[in-house]
Parts: sequence; structure tokens; C-alpha cells
Amino acid sequence: QVQLVESGGGLVQAGGSLRLSCVASGRTFSNYIMGWFRQPPGKEREFVSAISRTGGTTYDSDSVKGRFTISRDNAKNTVYLQMNSLKPEDTAVYYCAASQYSGTVRSRQEDFSSWGQGTQVTVSS
Repeated sequence: QVQLVESGGGLVQAGGSLRLSCVASGRTFSNYIMGWFRQPPGKEREFVSAISRTGGTTYDSDSVKGRFTISRDNAKNTVYLQMNSLKPEDTAVYYCAASQYSGTVRSRQEDFSSWGQGTQVTVSS
């Protein structure tokens, strides 16, 4: 399995921006569909965004569409999540995940076999 390490979380005011990064190691990064998930306090983990192996296709949840952008750099083994216009309800632990399933993108947690440790994002009002 690929190992994943997230960074870039922190405390930001509503309306601000953050960029999360996730560096992969151990396997060929470009073989994996990559995704971002989040777990708000007291809630279940939920899908945020996913990106295809080449980066040519992305898929976002309705709650972040138009505000968050997922991207990847296969030469750097890194996937990013640019988060703009942040809202207090975006407060969560954010996880990156890797999937070897077939297809272009995935959004179900059970399709992702490797997970990072998570990074906290807190948006103050």
C-alpha cells in the first residue's frame, strides 16, 4: 500500500483560504485515484473531492463545489486541496486517501484502501 502524509491544516477565519497537501510514498503514485475526505466534529467522515490518475478528471461534493479545487502533481507524488471561501461548517479533520479501483474517480470510502493520518482545519466565524 501507499503511505500518505497530509499537511497544511490550521486555523483560519471565515472567508479565508488554505491549501492542503498530501505526499505519497511507497508505491507508484500515478497508479492511484486520489481523494480527500473530512470528518467534522461529532459527525461521520464524508467525501470531499477526488481526482483521476492523470489529473484530467475531478469530482467534488456539492458542499464544496466552486470553493475547493483538487489537483495533483505526479512528478512530486503529491495531491493538493485548495480551499477558498472557507466556512465554519468546513471545520473538520481532513484525510487524503488512495484508491486502486478501476474507473476514473471514486467517492465511496470503501473504495479507498490507503489513508493518511489527517490534518485539522478549523474555520472561525
